[in-house]
Amino acid sequence: MPTPAGACFISPDALLAHWQGHRRLTRRVIEAFPDDQLFTFSVGSMRPFGALALEMLTMAAPMLRGAAAGTWEYTASSETRPKEELLRLWDEATEQIDALWPQIPAARFGETMTAFGQYTGVLHDLLLYVIDNEVHHRGQGYVYLRALGIEPPPFYERQ
Repeated sequence: MPTPAGACFISPDALLAHWQGHRRLTRRVIEAFPDDQLFTFSVGSMRPFGALALEMLTMAAPMLRGAAAGTWEYTASSETRPKEELLRLWDEATEQIDALWPQIPAARFGETMTAFGQYTGVLHDLLLYVIDNEVHHRGQGYVYLRALGIEPPPFYERQ
């Protein structure tokens, strides 16, 4: 049965809660890596998980900053850093996401915009891409951890 015009499947607050659950799990995957393997270990021709985590950081808070304020800037860095610094950056981005989210009017989630001058789409689709990208890269992290003989955190535990 079609939904009425204007009805939404998920509220903005529920979407944020869903995303933050993924972020908590991804943080535990970062924590599970030995510090000396975070930016060095990979399988096949894939990038190390530390580089993937940095990519996630260049997308998350900057996407919300752009959606909230129209400021589409980010710094892409693949510079190797200690795990503790990566976790600090992750936590800072999580705080920024929580602070920026309420600044986005609900109607804006249905607006078309161009993120970072090159990605045009409806905001909710752009945000879902950021979340999907994180889930995809976290899956790579699971493969890496298993290849290192480390049991990854249960994927269904996001609290």
